[in-house]
Amino acid sequence: MEIRVPHIWRILLTLLLIVPYSAAQETHDHPAPEKLGKVSFPTSCAPAVQEQFERGVALLHSFAYTAAEKAFQRVAELDPLCAMAHWGMAMTYFHQLWEPPLSPATIPIAQKEIQTAQQIGAGSERERQFIYAASLIYQDPATVPYRTRALNYEDAMSDLAAKNTKDVEAQVFYALELLSNAPPTDKTHAKQKQAAALLEPLDRSYPEHPGIPHYLIHAYDNAELAPKGLPAAKAYSQIAPSAPHALHMPSHIFTRLGLWDDSIASNLAAKAAAQQQSDTGEELHAMDYLVYAYLQSGRDEDASQVIQQLKNMPGLSEGNFKISYAATAMPVRYAVERSQWPEAAGIAPPTGAPPQVIAIAVWARGMGLARSGRATEARAEIDRLQQLEDQLHTAGNTYWATQVEILRREVTAWSAQADKKPEEAVASMRAAADEEDAIEKLPVTPGPIIPAREQLGYLLLEQNRPAPALKEFQIALANAPGRRGALRGAARARELTSQR
Repeated sequence: MEIRVPHIWRILLTLLLIVPYSAAQETHDHPAPEKLGKVSFPTSCAPAVQEQFERGVALLHSFAYTAAEKAFQRVAELDPLCAMAHWGMAMTYFHQLWEPPLSPATIPIAQKEIQTAQQIGAGSERERQFIYAASLIYQDPATVPYRTRALNYEDAMSDLAAKNTKDVEAQVFYALELLSNAPPTDKTHAKQKQAAALLEPLDRSYPEHPGIPHYLIHAYDNAELAPKGLPAAKAYSQIAPSAPHALHMPSHIFTRLGLWDDSIASNLAAKAAAQQQSDTGEELHAMDYLVYAYLQSGRDEDASQVIQQLKNMPGLSEGNFKISYAATAMPVRYAVERSQWPEAAGIAPPTGAPPQVIAIAVWARGMGLARSGRATEARAEIDRLQQLEDQLHTAGNTYWATQVEILRREVTAWSAQADKKPEEAVASMRAAADEEDAIEKLPVTPGPIIPAREQLGYLLLEQNRPAPALKEFQIALANAPGRRGALRGAARARELTSQR
């Protein structure tokens, strides 16, 4: 017997089935509440703007500079007498740990904000000190070197922190500047340890502050201290998941320790968040670290997919260091880490990029030619690297001039090997390795494309000298645990040594 359901009941039944699903779907589509961590930064500004001001500071601590600027602008609109809002806007143009820390185009804007803050007048001596310290960064940039101004700012923040020992923000901003001024040639990491000594007690007392774990990660981002950074790495992304940089930063420690799966997860999350927020620089930065981790994990196909995504991103600003570095480094890593020398030799240097970025592509071409036995052609790339090195020296950029010198020595070494000059090859590569080991990398990169020490191991293997090669691979792995190339090289060197 067929049971007929009246038409109206069928409609109602359908609605009963659809409405809960639609309601659930609507709830699911609501964005998650913003989570940036908790900051307490008392000011003399109107109480109504205090929450927005502290949101700006929280964004500042996660290097979300554009969003922080908008937050401080809103504070200034709501409270025109809030001098600290203009301090905040000036600070969004000061990117201490990025390259470059100051953009010539934004210095006049920041100077105007500082002048406005000073004209309004600070509501307390503490606020006056914050504004004064920031003014030193932008004071006489045409005649006073940045390094001098940065040290002046550090001194002022040291004084502020000493006079306000219970003020968390004074201690945290001072610690950040210590990290900013840490010499990359200091392998004792004195300033990093000084910053960590300030931050570690605060981390226990203020577990939801975004800046504390962030700067602890930077303090421990070196081979000596990396294991100490794991607690901060695990905490930071949970404290401020709304900031793409907070999702990425743990991978600095994961990379140092060879924890590739953790680095991949960190940078996939950061990449997605940065893309959603249209932060191209942060997206590319995460992609570069992601390619590096994929290659170390043997996931070459996944790395290839990231490279393809890069190719589908048109209109990238090659003049922006953060963007151009990542966009140039990724395809170079992909070719060179896989020993695809013809592919490396075909890489075209970017136009309009900073000289240290162009050098990466020139190095890849030189490596590709030299490793393919085309030493004569590689010499043109060596000459080009020398020109870029000289250009950086002339500009006073000693750090990157040294990095390009290391690249030049590496290509010179492989060219000498191709020319059957083994001793000359080893001498050049050893000089590159010693120089590279004596200087720290900057946060912009997960590490050299291929560490010079690792290359020295392979050079010695090619010369049929497995025992000394093994020693070099062991040093390379101590400096960069878990690198795929060094692990394979060490295994091959052990095999040949045991056969002998």
